[in-house]
Amino acid sequence: MVLSMERWNGKVAVVTGASAGIGAAIAEQLVDHGLKVVGLARRLDRLKELEEKFSGKKGSFHGLKADISNTDEIVSTFKTIEEKYGPIHILVNNAGIVQKTTIMDGDVEKWKKVFDVNVIGLCCATKEAIGSMRRHNVDGHIVHMNSVAGHRIPPSTITNVYPASKHAVTALTESLRHEFSEVGSRIKITSISPGLTETEIFEVSGLATSFTDDLPILKTEDIADATIYALSTPPHVQVHEVTLKPVGAGP
Repeated sequence: MVLSMERWNGKVAVVTGASAGIGAAIAEQLVDHGLKVVGLARRLDRLKELEEKFSGKKGSFHGLKADISNTDEIVSTFKTIEEKYGPIHILVNNAGIVQKTTIMDGDVEKWKKVFDVNVIGLCCATKEAIGSMRRHNVDGHIVHMNSVAGHRIPPSTITNVYPASKHAVTALTESLRHEFSEVGSRIKITSISPGLTETEIFEVSGLATSFTDDLPILKTEDIADATIYALSTPPHVQVHEVTLKPVGAGP
């Protein structure tokens, strides 16, 4: 199997949650490979910083402010992307949140926020990207940023409904694969499930990060490398699931 990103050179890739962490790392590698990358996030200032940082590279980066929990905003943003930058070839559904609450006496609004971003927003962005691909006969690639928590419930209770949202991503990946097969589409779908990774997800959600201090941990670049690997496979090869854990991690 020959791995190559050449087929994506000059094409449009959309990365949600692109302002920092895994999203920014993936965006940078896609730009390095010559893609036109549209990064979506709520923090426009961070996106503008990345535009400056990535200038002069083989590809280009364009930041757009978008709230993935707002379905109307997703629809309008994807319409803008297609009109301004061209047909979408790659979508990386990276945006995700965890909230500080519990199930026994938790905050229903926080539960909704998790599912609105991690599940509904992901589905809506996927629908819009696939619509663009099918309108332009593009055999594109959808990448869902999942988690090891989407396959096994971690013992820590601080993650609350987060594992349930990621188990949904696991199911949605397989469901979409069946849909593609049923209609004879050659669009690919890949789920990438990292273990503990150095990102801002806990800090942004108001959760303590001290519990990670002595644990094996992945770098954001590791997840970006896995994404590029999946995208580099030839058209007849689909990497359905990639699971990454730091050496020394528990079950």
